[in-house]
Amino acid sequence: MSGSTAAAELLAALRAALATVGVRWYIFGAQAVSIWGRPRMSADLDVTIEMAPFEVAQLLPIFTHHGFRARVEDIPEFVGRTRVLPLVHETTGIPLDLVFAGPGLEAEFLDRACPVSIEGHEVPVISPEDLVVSKILAGRSKDIEDIQYVLDSRLSELNQDRLWCLLEMPEAVSNHY
Repeated sequence: MSGSTAAAELLAALRAALATVGVRWYIFGAQAVSIWGRPRMSADLDVTIEMAPFEVAQLLPIFTHHGFRARVEDIPEFVGRTRVLPLVHETTGIPLDLVFAGPGLEAEFLDRACPVSIEGHEVPVISPEDLVVSKILAGRSKDIEDIQYVLDSRLSELNQDRLWCLLEMPEAVSNHY
C-alpha cells in the first residue's frame, strides 16, 4: 500500500464497512508477507471475507457509503466467476480485492486470523502458517519468494506440525488458489 497516511485512511474505511456488515475477515497477500516476512511492494490490499458471493448486492451499497467503488462493470458475473470483488478506495486510489471465503481451508484461516496493529488500526491478518500454506497452494514464482521471506523471518516461531497437517488436508490438494 502506498504511504502510511493513505494506508491508515484505507484501513479505517475498510474496518468501518466490514463492521457494518458484521462478518469475519482477514488481510492476506503482500501485506501479510510484509507483516510476517519482510516488506514487499504492492499497490493493493487483499482481504478475505466470510460471506457468500451471492450477497454482493448487499455489500456494494455499504462499501460505496464508505468510499469504495467497483473496478469492474458486470459485478455479479465477475464475482460469480472469480469469488473476488475488485474495489478501489476513492480517496486514496488504493485497490482492494475482497475475496469471498470458501469452505474448508479458508474457513480455518478465518478461525486463526491474528489481530495486528497496522497504521494504528487493529486488523485481522492471516496467520503466518496459513499464509505459507496459501502461498504453497498458489505456487507462482512470487509466492515461492514470499514463502522464503516468511520462513527466513519466522521459521523458529512457526507451528510446523500445523503446516504439514494443513498441507495434507484433501482440500489443500483439490483447492488451487
